[in-house]
Amino acid sequence: MPKKEIISPASLSAAGPPLSPATKFGNTVYVSGQTGRHPATNDLPNDVAGQTANAIERIKVCLEEAGTSLDNVVTATCWLTDPSLFPAFNEVYASYFTADRPARATVGSQLMGPGLLVEIQCIAVIPD
Repeated sequence: MPKKEIISPASLSAAGPPLSPATKFGNTVYVSGQTGRHPATNDLPNDVAGQTANAIERIKVCLEEAGTSLDNVVTATCWLTDPSLFPAFNEVYASYFTADRPARATVGSQLMGPGLLVEIQCIAVIPD
């Protein structure tokens, strides 16, 4: 039976909410919702394009630490604070997922931090 493993990249270990950036169970990686803070500096851009890129870069860090990549994301759930942000969000998202795109849901929501415009959670696999 596989054992649950916590994935906690050092660059994302700044004090934050009580959660793991990702967990791995067998060949599946569950990435917690990542927001638009830069993965190294923790800076927060004012625009949705910058925040979307940062959220996906944070996801990349988690996936690489777990032994996989964006190419192996099978589903993503995305939250935006305003529906008018969707076109800019979608443009950046599409630049990261260019082929064999994962299943995805995108919804409007109030996010839990000041200035946050986007949050992305995903599930990926580690190929055999």
